[in-house]
Amino acid sequence: MKLSWDDFEKVEMRVGTVLTVGDFPEAKKPAYQLQIDFGPIGIKKTSAQITKRYDKKELVGKQVIAVVNFPKKQIANFMSECLVLGIVGEDNDVTLLQPDTNAKNGDRVG
Repeated sequence: MKLSWDDFEKVEMRVGTVLTVGDFPEAKKPAYQLQIDFGPIGIKKTSAQITKRYDKKELVGKQVIAVVNFPKKQIANFMSECLVLGIVGEDNDVTLLQPDTNAKNGDRVG
């Protein structure tokens, strides 16, 4: 299925900085709970299955790209407010998408 340009423009991908990272033992697959600062959009929570490649300490302060205009989604006992984007490799090993230079939190990807 092909998307129209109008469809693409509806997806709000924004830059944010990870503020906190916590364990998520209730998740079916290993995951972290993240709080991400999107500047003028605010702070949003999400869970991310990125435990294979990333240590909690190295994630704090890292800039990531996320879709911020999906509806909230209940994941176990946690309400996810955005979707962090990454490249899914073999065995669901996820590499996060991130800017290669520092960007302003909340800047739109386009």
